[in-house]
Parts: sequence; C-alpha cells; structure tokens
Amino acid sequence: MNRKIVKFIKRTAGFLAIILFLLLCWSLAYWLTAWLYNAIPFTPSAFISQLINFIVGFFLFGCIISIITKIPWVRSKQEAHLYPIIQAIKMIAEGNFNIDLSYYKRQFREGDNDHPYYQIVTNISHMAEKLGEMEELRQEFISNVSHEIQSPLTSISGFAHALKNDDLTSVERKHYLSIIEMESIRLSKLSENLLKLTSLESEHLPLDLKEYRLDYQLRRIILANEPQWTEKEINMDIVLPDVTITADEDMLDQVWINLLHNSIKFTPVGGTITVEAFKSENQRIAVKIRDTGIGMDQDSLMHIFERFYKADKSRNRNMGGNGLGLSIVKKIIDLHEGEIQVQSEIGKGTEIMVKIGKQRDGSNEVN
Repeated sequence: MNRKIVKFIKRTAGFLAIILFLLLCWSLAYWLTAWLYNAIPFTPSAFISQLINFIVGFFLFGCIISIITKIPWVRSKQEAHLYPIIQAIKMIAEGNFNIDLSYYKRQFREGDNDHPYYQIVTNISHMAEKLGEMEELRQEFISNVSHEIQSPLTSISGFAHALKNDDLTSVERKHYLSIIEMESIRLSKLSENLLKLTSLESEHLPLDLKEYRLDYQLRRIILANEPQWTEKEINMDIVLPDVTITADEDMLDQVWINLLHNSIKFTPVGGTITVEAFKSENQRIAVKIRDTGIGMDQDSLMHIFERFYKADKSRNRNMGGNGLGLSIVKKIIDLHEGEIQVQSEIGKGTEIMVKIGKQRDGSNEVN
C-alpha cells in the first residue's frame, strides 16, 4: 500500500512540475509580448493577445526542453539508459536471441509493471525467447532432415559402387538393386511427407468439406491394405455401423492409412487389430484403432506427434518409417478441430482414438 502511495505522489509531483514549468513559460511569454507591444507601439485585441501569449508560451516550452535534452550530461544519461535496449534489438536482428535485459526489470519495483519501459523490455525479452525457440526448432528440423536423407543416400551410393564389380553373381546383383530401389522409395516417401506437412501447416490451406460414409471409407482402406495384414496373418476385427460425417475425405484417407500402417507394422504375426466406430459422449464420431503390438512407454507417448520422433529408432528405420506420419495425422485432425488420444503399454499394444466431425442428422444410430 505504501508503494502505491509513493508512486501516486511521484506522478502527482511530476504532473505539477510540468504545469508549473508551463506557467513560467506563459508568464515569460506575457512579459515578452507586453514589452514588444510597448516598443512597436501596437496593442491587439484581448483575444488575439491571449492567443499569441499561449502560442509563444508553448514555443518557449518546446525550445527549453529541446535545449535541456541537448545538454551532454542529460544526453549521456538518456543514451546510457537506452543503449542496452538498442543493442538487444541489434542482436536479435543479427540472429542472436540470447539477450539479457534483467537490469531494467530490477529497476522497477512491484506495482510498476504498467510502466512503458517495463512493457517494452518485457515484450522484447519475450520476442527474443520465442524467436530463440523457433530457431532451435528450425535447426533441429534441418538436422533431422539431413540425417534422414543421408542414410539412404549412403546406402544407394555404396551399393551402386558395389555394382561396378564384374565378379558379382546375379543373385548378389539383384539383392543390391533391390536395396537401392528400397532406399529410393524411402527418399521419395520422405520428400512426399515433408511437402505434405509443409502444405498442412499453411494457414490458408482450404478444407474440402463434404458429407460421406465414414464406414465405407474405413472398409476401403482396410481392404486396400489386405496384402500387408494377411502376410502377417493378422486378425482384423471390424465393427463399423453406418456412419455419415462431414469432413475432408482425402485428408482423412491419409489419417486412417497412416494409423493402420503403424498398427500393422508393430503388430506381430498372428496378432489382432480392431477398428471400430461409434458416437462419443459429445456427439462426435469416434474411430478407435487398437492393436496387440509391441506398445510404447509413457515417455514415447509424450513425443509421438513430434516430427521425426521414433520410439525405437533402430526398429523404425528397419521398417522404413521416417517419423513424420503421426505429425501429419495430428495436423489433419487439428485442421478438422478434432482430437486424438493414445493409450499404450509395452508388450500389450496401442489404442488410438480419433474424435472428429459430427454424425449427420437422420443417419442411423451408432452403437
């Protein structure tokens, strides 16, 4: 409470000082004009005389303030106060976001948070912090992309060089060529996913919303991937009542394909994948994909939607993943204002539930 009183007194004193200074300037203007009228001799009307005194008084006020600010001692104090802020802005412009303006914050006591200098310093510090975080993400993204590209390029280069050996058998030659083909497909997929993720992160990306049968879409995707799950003798448990939603069908194709591929990839031979749709408690359509695969620990669950994140890097690399599939899934669901929930346990499998859209009025009830 005492600090507020002191702050009020300081502001009042500053305001009164300005008023007093203006009164002195107007008084000086009155004496100057009175002397001028006697010297001419000429005396204007009372209104014109007051108007001239008012203008001259403000002119004198501005001149005196300008002179004061040009005094070397005053100028050096101003520059010393503003120099760290100017230097901080220059550092940010040069890409160095590690700035320290804590000196200014220490100058303001509690209750002075609305001071203009405090607001400027706080916002510059916040801007530098956010730009630093963005730069770290950019560097990490470049590093991850470089790493993902370097591995298949090394394989392609190495096996292409090995193919120059004339002593290779036809079996060895076919094996090397198949590896080159596989790594080329992997590079192409990485490029495709990067372009897709960049497109999805565009703020102006339009959604082609339309009503369609979600159960038809899911069955079509499951059947399209039949060679993959039949090869591993996976049992597909499908529970899909009639469901009609409004969404971007092409984008949701990508969601269900990525989620189903992940389930097939990490489910062992003879496992089970369950795909079901139902209406959730908030009237949204929910799609649940549950598998009996290897599962994930809690630490992995916290990062699975990050770009290039792989819960088991060596296993995922062997299976051809690049860590972008779930990032794309999350972005598409966010664009549809939906939500995705993941539950998993090591050795017991993973359950992913997507809630998106609303069931069309008049469509069949989903159990």
